[in-house]
Amino acid sequence: MESLSSRVRDTIETRGFLHAGERVAVAVSGGADSVALLLLLLELRKQLGLVLSIAHFNHKLRGKDSDKDERFVAKLAAKYGLVFHSGQLDVGAKAKRDKANLEDTGRRARYEFFEALAQSGHVDKVVVAHTMDDQAETVLAHILRGTGLAGLGGIHPEVGHVVRPLLGVRRAELRAYLRSKKQTWREDATNRDTTRMRARIRKKLMPLLEKQFQPAVVQHLATLAELAREDEAFLDAWATSRVRQYVDLKSGWARISSEELLECGKNKDSTTETAQDADKRNLGMARRVVRRIVKQVRPSGGQLNAEHVRAILNLAASGENGKCLELPGGLRVRREHHALVFGVASSLAESKERKALVFGRVINKDGVETVLSVPEISCVFRFRVIDWPAKRGDTIATGFVLDCDALQSPLMLRNWRPGDKFRPCGHRSEHKLKRLLSKKRVSRWEREGWPVLTSGGTLVWTRGFPVAAEFAATEKTRTGLVITEEPIS
Repeated sequence: MESLSSRVRDTIETRGFLHAGERVAVAVSGGADSVALLLLLLELRKQLGLVLSIAHFNHKLRGKDSDKDERFVAKLAAKYGLVFHSGQLDVGAKAKRDKANLEDTGRRARYEFFEALAQSGHVDKVVVAHTMDDQAETVLAHILRGTGLAGLGGIHPEVGHVVRPLLGVRRAELRAYLRSKKQTWREDATNRDTTRMRARIRKKLMPLLEKQFQPAVVQHLATLAELAREDEAFLDAWATSRVRQYVDLKSGWARISSEELLECGKNKDSTTETAQDADKRNLGMARRVVRRIVKQVRPSGGQLNAEHVRAILNLAASGENGKCLELPGGLRVRREHHALVFGVASSLAESKERKALVFGRVINKDGVETVLSVPEISCVFRFRVIDWPAKRGDTIATGFVLDCDALQSPLMLRNWRPGDKFRPCGHRSEHKLKRLLSKKRVSRWEREGWPVLTSGGTLVWTRGFPVAAEFAATEKTRTGLVITEEPIS
């Protein structure tokens, strides 16, 4: 048993899971694994310099038995003089209200409780008692449901404030450890309910595999998970770099060129690679980039399966302009000319959310410089009055300049509105701004909050276009108005 605590200590120190002085809550359900974790950390707390407490979440799924579990854990906290953090939720009722999976609802509620403990400053880390057996069962469950490399990674040793130092320890070792300490634990009857997939894997499939196929199947599956996580981390970092390089990402939507998406795995340094190999890598990276985009646009909500991703790539390869895909979680992908635009479907609807991008600011053109912050579109606008043409060189980077003498009050910066018209320099006639934006291939999502400047009610400037021809600076201009835009830092 001494070797077990030494192994756990080595894992914690080698992986840097916990550090001296940290306040660590041990997640104790009352079951054997979590009670063993508590006793192991009590043995190690002086060596590791930890300040321990106990966290228990009551799911209210087993009536009086759930309450007995909570009392059992509270007594453990009192016995060892530890602070007891408790939380509870009727998970069954919530899952029914939300029409959600019971197990998934319970897991989310439990980890939200742990996160709240960390965010409130009560603890620095929460330690959870997942074992090597849990890891193997999770990998098998993912394989049986259908998974890719990410699913093969199984349970991660560290996610946010949660750490799992027992992933290298078998469940049987922990029970032997508890018996040597003469420590009792609570048994959850639902763990024996073989109508649940996880229980069937634990009680039926795993023993069969160990007995008739491979005695070391648990260790092999745990090793597979570790190798898969390493490969996944590398490929995910590569996909993230491609997203930064190719994706125009803003709040609620993202845009990527179809060509860049389909070739985002291209290796410019490779001269010996066959076209077939390049196509395979491009396809694999494109799938990852799609999932990364969706995760950033819609952090929570429905998950994409392989068919969803395939449909998105088909839309990029041969979809018609304007065609949409409706995806889980209220996500929509639309083909806009030679690009794909990802966004939440509700952002296209006329809703209360749209009012958040309605804005209007009056500008004083008599000052030398006016700075306007527009949080609605996360931009800062600078309106600078310059001598003309004395400082004409200052406008090379900004392009066209407005003639101050031609401008009338009120001078207003606002969002564009349907029906807005103007004639940019270089155009012979006036056009609807909607048409100009469409020709410039600005999607409907991007048009939300598109800024325009009006003078006496007449549109004289808008983002991405020359100023209105009749208001542009000429050789007779004495002072000009230069407009620059930058993101809010």
